Amino acid sequence: MDEREFLSALRSRENFKKAVVNKIVLDRRARRADFILITDQPFTPQDEEFIRDLVQKAVPPSLKAGFEIRKLVCDEQLVRQRILEYLKATHLAAAAFIKGEDISVRTGEPTVFVFGVDEAEKTFFETRNILENVAAMLEKNFCAQFRGELELKEKPVEDTEIEEEDEPVRFLATRTFPIVDFEAIDFAEVPQTATYMKDCSMAADNLTVCGEIVYIQEKISQKGKPYYSITLTDTTDKLFLSYFPKKKTEEKIKQLKQGDFIVCTGANELFNGRLRFTARYINYGRMPDHFVPEKRPSKPAPARYQLIVPEKITDYNQINLFENASLPACLTSRDFVVFDLETTGLNNSPVSGRMDAITEIGAVKIVHGEISEKFTTLVNPERKLEEENIKITGITDDMVRDAPKIGEVIPDFFKFCEGCDLVGHNVQFDFKFISYYGAQDDYMFEQKTYDTVTLAQSMLFLSNYKLNTVADYYGIKFNHHRAFDDALATAKIFIELIKAKKCLPNH
Repeated sequence: MDEREFLSALRSRENFKKAVVNKIVLDRRARRADFILITDQPFTPQDEEFIRDLVQKAVPPSLKAGFEIRKLVCDEQLVRQRILEYLKATHLAAAAFIKGEDISVRTGEPTVFVFGVDEAEKTFFETRNILENVAAMLEKNFCAQFRGELELKEKPVEDTEIEEEDEPVRFLATRTFPIVDFEAIDFAEVPQTATYMKDCSMAADNLTVCGEIVYIQEKISQKGKPYYSITLTDTTDKLFLSYFPKKKTEEKIKQLKQGDFIVCTGANELFNGRLRFTARYINYGRMPDHFVPEKRPSKPAPARYQLIVPEKITDYNQINLFENASLPACLTSRDFVVFDLETTGLNNSPVSGRMDAITEIGAVKIVHGEISEKFTTLVNPERKLEEENIKITGITDDMVRDAPKIGEVIPDFFKFCEGCDLVGHNVQFDFKFISYYGAQDDYMFEQKTYDTVTLAQSMLFLSNYKLNTVADYYGIKFNHHRAFDDALATAKIFIELIKAKKCLPNH
């Protein structure tokens, strides 16, 4: 069976009509050949059984055959990312000219990638086969045909003397609360205030915290000294600390138990790259009655985008979206960001255990009632992805390995959302993720939110209100379980629902 026959048989399956062979890995010692296949459609167990038989028929009887199927959709960001990786690995001179913002992608038949170049760079590319090589590489990685083009682009001359100054670093003042019901155990001087545990994010030689014991255990250090491992909470956060008892306090410290309120003064020090709080003094004390934490002000949105720059949506025909009814004023007088996330799991609350991580953010902006911009990026979750998650989203460990981390993405997404209401399908699920990870860097997402699930439930009579079901009702086609595609579909649904409702919910 040659390659043409193999592809013909492979593409006879409905879910593999555009499938490609990414590579075949031959292990001579194990006498095994592994086929890496790429499809842009979800696949079934029956498909896998078919592939298992097909790859075995494709190799000599003396070899064992294995396979891996990767679901990979040809979206603009992934194409751009693969191009940058390829240039960096194989065409260093070209990589020096081409940055992410110099590449545009138009999906279609074929998919066209365009390099923005100046006159000198244009000559460089025209005298080499770089565009053809890139197209061939992409056709091995995606289920599509590709063509490369060059487009003249004026590029600024670098001049270090006129670069904009970096934005000033903004330090947020730590918050404190008064300590009440102080009772000495090993230190008679009464501390007047305690720092919010949420704000204990910097090294300090003399730090006082106050809260309820949620965990306490006597342990032995590596040097054989007894110490106490204690976890406190003041409702703003938890703090893990160590305390080495003195002879005069040993008996009193032994009496401490879960539920007691104590005041701890000590040092917050870096140890192996992490902050570790060691208490010098422990006394009784607690927060005031009916303590309500002071709300921390948000950092302002950055003055300019640093990493993820939004793109204009120019290839989306919105005529049909608006032809049946004029847009109500509530849509044209406000701006909205419609967003969707892909995540490693469903836990969006730290009190329920380890937070799941974001693997992709996709968003579009509605300005004057029209979908005008998009924000899309993969995110490195800093953990291995589960196989089930990979099957659902098509996002693999390889795809996110070199992606920015959430702390690098949040400032740009916060800027993208500035001045806009937020919209999502089951919006609170995604909003809790964004709120949590934003707060880690003091970006507070406090916008009003609108949920297309509850909107659809109040207006439509459907068997269920899943995104694809509501999209089918409006005839909206999209690639489900990728963040940008879901966000774009949700935006179209939101516009249709508000057109029919004539007003925003609760307005």
